[in-house]
Amino acid sequence: MSNPPTFDFAEPALDAMAQAEGTVAVLVAPDGKLDRAARRADKLTRGAVSRMLADTSWARLDAGRAQTLAWPAGLAASRLVVVKLSHTDAEATGQLAGAAIAKAAAAGAPVQIHAARPRTAVRIALGFALRAYGFERHRTSETDGLPGPVTLLTTQPDQAGAEAEAQLAVARGVHFARDLVNEPANVLTTTEFATRLEGLRDLGVEVEVLDEPRLEELGMRTLLAVGQGSRSPSRVVVMEWRGGGDAPPFALVGKGVVFDTGGISLKPGPGMEEMTMDMGGAGVVAGAMAALAGRKAKANVVGLVGLVENMPDGNAQRPGDVVRSMKGDTIEVLNTDAEGRLVLADVLWYAQERFRPSGIVDLATLTGAIIIGLGHHRAGVFSNDDALASDLLKAAAAEGEGAWRMPLGPEYDKQLKSRIADIANIGGRPAGAVTAAQFLQRFVKDGQPWVHLDIAGVAALKEETDFAPKGATGWGVRTLNRLIADGYETG
Repeated sequence: MSNPPTFDFAEPALDAMAQAEGTVAVLVAPDGKLDRAARRADKLTRGAVSRMLADTSWARLDAGRAQTLAWPAGLAASRLVVVKLSHTDAEATGQLAGAAIAKAAAAGAPVQIHAARPRTAVRIALGFALRAYGFERHRTSETDGLPGPVTLLTTQPDQAGAEAEAQLAVARGVHFARDLVNEPANVLTTTEFATRLEGLRDLGVEVEVLDEPRLEELGMRTLLAVGQGSRSPSRVVVMEWRGGGDAPPFALVGKGVVFDTGGISLKPGPGMEEMTMDMGGAGVVAGAMAALAGRKAKANVVGLVGLVENMPDGNAQRPGDVVRSMKGDTIEVLNTDAEGRLVLADVLWYAQERFRPSGIVDLATLTGAIIIGLGHHRAGVFSNDDALASDLLKAAAAEGEGAWRMPLGPEYDKQLKSRIADIANIGGRPAGAVTAAQFLQRFVKDGQPWVHLDIAGVAALKEETDFAPKGATGWGVRTLNRLIADGYETG
């Protein structure tokens, strides 16, 4: 998996500023007050920092943003990054500052960040780590690489380093999720996906791969029906992190369609290449498991992902087919492009039968309808449990990952009625994201707290964000980690 740059925390050393190569970053409060490091930078550059602050562009700059001086006189560094940040600013603003430094930093060169307060240094480290990501493994030409290594000069560096390590474990989980989502489908087949998840054993995660004979034995017929037109065998991967004693596990369930042509209900050609990201839910579950294990979370969490490929073939399922789920319900497949809910139906049921979880969150790039409703800024949140939904929304807000609660209700069941089976797999265009969630709820047992996250609009983007370049975002890894940390850890 990709890893963030290495981070070193050291005592403040202003004498080292002049000779530091690569990028030097200093912090300036919104009122323009210079701390010791900023004053030293101003002196070395013969007042360049003061002149920057006197310009109206600095006044218009939001907290957590930065301006850059290239090849500043008096410094060996090629860039001096001046960040508008106060020690009283919110956690998210500190992370934004770190991301701003990472974006401005010189590629392939060291970075020296002067952040006197340990809490601020930790926040900056996480933001920097999240933004310092690139997916270039398939390029044959040389690239400049990412900035780093990073040295943060701060008081109490040992304490800051210890606190940052847990945060950097989360960043590594985000990178893992991004790698999976960015990977092309001819590389990340279902078998290769399962192999990469087996690598989580190195972090202490117990990993079990269920092959097609085992899935047949369990009765996961709806999942298998999705993949029966592909040469890539279907798999379910179960990942267990046991850090919470005897407490029942919390379950994370992910849709892992490694490529989605739509099957016999073939998608239009333009844009189909983007369907390499249709395993985004499984990628986020994998990243969250890596994050939890990496920081040694004191919680029991199980991650389950259904890995399939949806292809048109002489053996592919057809519109009009009827399949029987592991639960026993029969489903009329009106559209083979509504395949993710068929995968999740069986995996959700299996998760409940085997693990009796305290709660379930499933994630899927499930519907285009959620993009129409919420755009690319928020994931859709559907739930049968107000407390769990509230906790997840709070976690998402704390991590700056947009989410919005959507409705569920029996009135939507009418759209899913089938003429010949218990239920149809689509309910028409009206409320398409809602009827998809309503379909999934049928496979959630009474009394089981459950949240469904439709991440179709946020899993991968065509434009960069504050914390990620174009492509996979890793949306949800931080939210799920925060949800577990705040509500399910034992000590």
